[in-house]
Amino acid sequence: MYTRSERLILFDADGTTVDAFSAIDTTFARHGMEIGDLERFQKRRKLFKYLGGIREFPVNLKKQFGKRSRKELIATLTEVYREEATLYPGVAALLRELVNTPNLRIGLVTRNVTHEPALTLRRLFARHDVDLTAFDFMACLSLSDDKKHAFKMARERFAINPARSHACGDEFSDFSAALASGMHPFVVSYGFEDHKRLTRKFEVPDEVISRTPEEFCARVRNALDLEG
Repeated sequence: MYTRSERLILFDADGTTVDAFSAIDTTFARHGMEIGDLERFQKRRKLFKYLGGIREFPVNLKKQFGKRSRKELIATLTEVYREEATLYPGVAALLRELVNTPNLRIGLVTRNVTHEPALTLRRLFARHDVDLTAFDFMACLSLSDDKKHAFKMARERFAINPARSHACGDEFSDFSAALASGMHPFVVSYGFEDHKRLTRKFEVPDEVISRTPEEFCARVRNALDLEG
């Protein structure tokens, strides 16, 4: 049985804590491409998110064709993340508060696609006065990795009761990974998947979805008894 009174919360990066859409949009623009607006971006299947919609697809496909083009795109994305990308409003303050909360383990589990993602994210978060080296757990996964294994690894490393564990993300895969690892899910609909897609296509309960970063931060504080 679990004997510790500690709690655990794991955060996703892109689309949950980091405004990834703006970073991607900036990167594409520097290569003469467009990805369309956020609303249309959220509705696309993963395979087509970065190729754009009907209006953007032909130009983007041509410019992304070939290893050299993709390599240059990732290099620019990495630079944008490290020097310009931002956290969503209120997230930095929340993370600083959580790092200093007693009996709370905090981690970051990400599929960030930049070069050396751990270094990239440390620099991004540091620009917002958030020290990722102060986190208890960090895992940078490939796009094909299932987050549930990282979630379970973190929980078991610190021997945290699943009932006292939380995982935050912006996609259905984050929601399902949290459930599969026995953790309570926090889901946001301002990232890579919108509220309609989450609730109607994947049947994610509306009660666990935050529509704005401010609502997300408030939900986390409430769940961890940090209000007031």
